[in-house]
Amino acid sequence: MEQLSKKLTYIGAGIGLVLFAIVGLLPGSLLGGAMGLNIVGTLFGYPVTSGVLQRLIVAGSMLLGVLVAGIIFVMGCSVAGWLLGTAAEALTAPKKATEVKAKIK
Repeated sequence: MEQLSKKLTYIGAGIGLVLFAIVGLLPGSLLGGAMGLNIVGTLFGYPVTSGVLQRLIVAGSMLLGVLVAGIIFVMGCSVAGWLLGTAAEALTAPKKATEVKAKIK
């Protein structure tokens, strides 16, 4: 019985990965870069110069934004798939139990 929820979890993870690649990659990078520019502006002052440390902070925050977007997409779709699989198993379980009882008699 547990197989359906496991399969739907993997299918949900795959769908989440595709959705992330199509929809979430660019906005994650954009929002992370904006967050990094705000951090650099707060730490080093405005206007932001193009020093090595400033670039590293912006690049790290862009990477963080992409990672957070990926986690949200993949985990959200995985949980949705797992919930659908668990609900489907719960709906089909009473039928299977009565079939087993009928076979025993």
